[in-house]
Amino acid sequence: MFHVFSEYKPAGDQPNAIAELMQGLKEKRRFQTLLGVTGSGKTFTLANLLASVKRPVLLLSHNKTLAAQLYSEFKAFLPANAVEYFISYYDYYLPESYIPQTDTYIAKDCGINDNIERLRLSATVSLLERPDVLTVASVSSIYGLTAREDYQEMSVELKAGQDISRTELLHKLVEMQFERNDTAPERGQFRVRGDVVDIFLAHREEFVRVEFWGDTIDSLSRCELITGKVKSRPSNAVIFPPKHFVMSQEKIELAIGNILEEMKECVRNFEKQGKLVEAQRLYQRVNYDVEMMREIGYCQGIENYSRHLAGRAPGSRPYCLLDFYPGGFLTIIDESHVTIPQLQAMYKADRSRKQVLVDYGFRLPSALDNRPLTFEEFMELVGDVIFVSATPGQFELDLSEGRVVEQVVRPTGLLDPPIEVRPLSNQIDDVMEEIRKCTESGGRTLVATLTKKSAERLSDYLCDLGLKVKYLHSDIDVIERVKLLSELRKGEFDCIIGINLMREGIDMPEIKLVAILDADKEGFLRSTRSLTQVAGRAARNAEGRVIFYADHITDSMKAVIRTTEERRKKQQEYNEKHGIVPKTIVKSQRETITDVLGLISREGENASNAKSQFSYKDAGKNEDFFRSAFGIAEPHAEYGIKEDKKTGKSRISKGKVAQSSPLDNWEGLDPQQVITALETEMLAAAEALEFERAAQLRDRLKAAEKALAGEKK
Repeated sequence: MFHVFSEYKPAGDQPNAIAELMQGLKEKRRFQTLLGVTGSGKTFTLANLLASVKRPVLLLSHNKTLAAQLYSEFKAFLPANAVEYFISYYDYYLPESYIPQTDTYIAKDCGINDNIERLRLSATVSLLERPDVLTVASVSSIYGLTAREDYQEMSVELKAGQDISRTELLHKLVEMQFERNDTAPERGQFRVRGDVVDIFLAHREEFVRVEFWGDTIDSLSRCELITGKVKSRPSNAVIFPPKHFVMSQEKIELAIGNILEEMKECVRNFEKQGKLVEAQRLYQRVNYDVEMMREIGYCQGIENYSRHLAGRAPGSRPYCLLDFYPGGFLTIIDESHVTIPQLQAMYKADRSRKQVLVDYGFRLPSALDNRPLTFEEFMELVGDVIFVSATPGQFELDLSEGRVVEQVVRPTGLLDPPIEVRPLSNQIDDVMEEIRKCTESGGRTLVATLTKKSAERLSDYLCDLGLKVKYLHSDIDVIERVKLLSELRKGEFDCIIGINLMREGIDMPEIKLVAILDADKEGFLRSTRSLTQVAGRAARNAEGRVIFYADHITDSMKAVIRTTEERRKKQQEYNEKHGIVPKTIVKSQRETITDVLGLISREGENASNAKSQFSYKDAGKNEDFFRSAFGIAEPHAEYGIKEDKKTGKSRISKGKVAQSSPLDNWEGLDPQQVITALETEMLAAAEALEFERAAQLRDRLKAAEKALAGEKK
């Protein structure tokens, strides 16, 4: 099923690792652990393992950046197979919530990335169409989707010579949630021109042209999206729904009866308890949603009725991506020491927020069944599992019964980077000098800090001194993160500063130096596992080295240094035995997820532009300006525009905003920059779970965008 294309053959520990893992699968060992050090070629090992495995594969990753890298690598190794990408499609997400203390309801607000949604649809369609599928997914894969049977049932198979009228086809497309657009159709829409119907697929960059002769399909064509050029003329084509949450009208009507019955029961209970406001609220909301479902087959927040729509029993688990896989699929959990705890945490966080909505009449109790899988449910669904990590956790080791497949010898002959410990005093000046030296030798540098704020401030400080430095942390959009790492590899800047996003799996052979600031501050970010992972980023370069800045050597540092020395010794023995001279890995710039999507996220780009234009210099070194503009303001701060006395320029600062037009008195400042600053602050508030403030900023942002649109007209 899977065919590997590569100029290399397995070497080092890779052949043994592949053989042991394959033997474990043959012996029906459900859980196995692959302990692979950084740079040992774990991805190549897994690709070669798949060549012997005749079943679909799900590969789980703990973060979107690493998932994008894995997707790119596996797509290069398996070009003839269906390598898919399934992550959360939200550019930003403000969940529906209610704050009883202030009687504040926050409506769900989100920005959906259409291109990522297309890749999600492509993943599910591939699983329905072919067996040779490898899906690289995040924990988004354990969240609810429509049932496989319902999604498949809503699809339409078209064949040349089939008797079906044009009107009947159009009705079916509308029922599947396709929209008609005869002027400028986009994906998920269709166009009608006489006896020709063009269906723009939601999961592929192409459209299907259906040509009729009377009430019979005369021919089918697959055409390029931009040029309209015919790519192929298949004898049949299956049209899948453009959304995951779709259902036939018959099933919707059946579900509506159950929804109304549950609503009446809940309203009676609220009235018995004297909670008349809650009873009225629930009655109005449910009836409105029901009317929307009857009229257009959809409503805002329809996922909260998923249990009724899918016909599931109360308390039962939701359907998800795993249900699209046939039985006996293989699951690979990459960087398992991080991914497993993430899978375990999803359910409880979601439950606590929704319980408040149910208690105060905003949602029916059945909304609680629209949830991620519990960890126990996840483990029941997956079959054979391979845990992959350079530092596996105790959970994985216990399930594997202590049998660990080791891959510690690198085919390239590269040794673990030597570790040097330097004092904390003058660590910034020292690391600045080391960055310069590394850049002069043609290498790149990673600097690890303890907080987001320190990463940003250090980046600004080094930039002011003439170094080409950028920072990377969780506030940066996923697409922008991949773009930053790509730019670092290309040499557009020389150093990247971050916290822990640079740890697991980030593959950049250009990294010659890893500097870890405050290495003796014992904790999660400076534990043995974290230090091992961060230090491993320099393991793909023959001149790689690591500097720990610390005043004393902690137990974690000792363990990392000891393990590094042992592995260096083992690698040296292998190199001497086989006459290998270590050479830096030469890795081509593969297609990244940014290239796949063909765009840079607007949010990430705007935030990046705003931060480059709004600087300490522009604000006269005013910290309040920096705080207010870039999402690290004090809670519930309000913002307006004032003139900076030092520079004479307008700037954003704390203060009451006029109740007139959102753009009044904002001369001297690009309105788009103001909108970007408000947007960044809103996202920061949502990230900090300050939903009330985020909603206020959202309303102000929408008003500003509306005013800007009016001015442009």
